Amino acid sequence: MSPGPINEARFQRLTVMIVEDSQPMREVLRAMLQAIGIKNIVDARDGNHAIRKLSEYQIDVIITDWVMEEMDGLELTRWIRTSPHSPDEFLPIIMVSGHTEAHRIEMARDAGVTEFIAKPLTGVGLIQRFVAVIEHPRPFVRTDNYFGPDRRRKVEPYDGEERRAAELRDRDAGKTKPMKTHSHAGS
Repeated sequence: MSPGPINEARFQRLTVMIVEDSQPMREVLRAMLQAIGIKNIVDARDGNHAIRKLSEYQIDVIITDWVMEEMDGLELTRWIRTSPHSPDEFLPIIMVSGHTEAHRIEMARDAGVTEFIAKPLTGVGLIQRFVAVIEHPRPFVRTDNYFGPDRRRKVEPYDGEERRAAELRDRDAGKTKPMKTHSHAGS
C-alpha cells in the first residue's frame, strides 16, 4: 500500500498515545508523528501508565512498544480489548517491536493488535499503518476466545460450493433445521 502524499489534514485532529518505556524512543515517535501532522500526542511509560491516561484523555490511536516493565504492550492490548473498564474496546492499536519472529507477530495479532510495525521504524511504514487503521479499518470479530480486528488479511477467491448459501435456501424452504451461526476469526 502506498501512503500517498503526506496530507497533514487527515491526521491533525487525531490524539495519539505513545506507550514506550524508552524516553529517547518516545521522542523519536513523537517527532515522526509531528512530521505527519499529528499534534495531539500523549505519552505513557508503560501499560499501567497508559491505562491511567486513558481515563484522562480521549485517544484515537495507540502506538505501543511490546517489551516494557510493569505492563507490556501485549497485556495492554488484552486489557483494552477485554476489560469492562476499557474506554474503547475498538481502539486502534499499532504495536512496534524489534521482536519480529512470526510467532511473536501472531501473538500480537491474537491479542487484538490492529497493526504491527518492526523496529527500526520508518516514516513510510508509520504512515502506512496510520492510513490502514484510520482510512481502511478492518471489521472486528468476537468469538469465545478472541475479540479484535478481523485477522484475515488475504482475500482469496473461493471456487467451492457455497454451502452457507445453500443451507440458508434449504432452511428457508423448510428442508433443514435452522443452522447455528458462530463468528470464526481466521488467519
